[in-house]
Amino acid sequence: MKLGVIIPLNNNVDAEFSRLNQLGFETCQLNCWDDSLFTDENANKVISAAKKYGITISALWCGWQGPAVWDFYDGPLTLGLVPSEYRAIRTKNLMTGVDFAEKINVTDIVTHAGFLPEVPASSQYNEVISVIRYLAQYCKSKHKYFVFETGQETPVTLKRAIEDIGTDNLGINLDPANLILYGKANPIDAIDVFGRYIRGVHAKDGFYPTDGKNLGIEVPVGEGLVNFPLLISKLKKFGYDGAITIEREISGEKQIADIIKAKTFLEKIIEQEDIRC
Repeated sequence: MKLGVIIPLNNNVDAEFSRLNQLGFETCQLNCWDDSLFTDENANKVISAAKKYGITISALWCGWQGPAVWDFYDGPLTLGLVPSEYRAIRTKNLMTGVDFAEKINVTDIVTHAGFLPEVPASSQYNEVISVIRYLAQYCKSKHKYFVFETGQETPVTLKRAIEDIGTDNLGINLDPANLILYGKANPIDAIDVFGRYIRGVHAKDGFYPTDGKNLGIEVPVGEGLVNFPLLISKLKKFGYDGAITIEREISGEKQIADIIKAKTFLEKIIEQEDIRC
């Protein structure tokens, strides 16, 4: 397992990759919420910087246009492909992201699909499944994987959606903290449900919600409820040997300090697990 960080696609790509290199990371997920940045010029910059600094891009984390409210009331109405009024433009955003991933030779496109409906017999569920199947088929035409970020639905709901979509290029980016922050599952148990579909993992930490409207609180890796030693051990048992991408949802010097601390924390766990195996 190699450690990485989420970095933004912006107009200073070289500096972002240089910082990763200086911090001792070998992988990253490239994050972008503005599809106007998916240009040939930026693709060339990304390819050049990744080669220059020896960084492997494990996935393109692709956002979408429109409102995004990260709570339990407005979240289901605004996030991902679930709200019908935003599906068309967000489908276009994601397809543009797939095209950019092809330009930079990245296989996996990760996104939040939204609060996937829990009732499979509902019209909303079937509409969402249909649009994701369309996107997955577009990904397949470009030899890419469509990868779901976890958290906004139960593990069983997500696995059912993958089975109902039915293409063979679907995967899961396991964010253990999201499963806790959204109150959806114990992330260790979720691995039993997700199994072979796990193609990426975020190292993020946090606590369960304490009220019915707001998500739980995100905290530095190692200070929340995610049992990282058990998580990494179980991932290995399921054959996962990909990137562990550190995510800290703040900015500034504190973010960098927390990422460095998380790197040291996770390196020790991975080393101990390698010795044990």
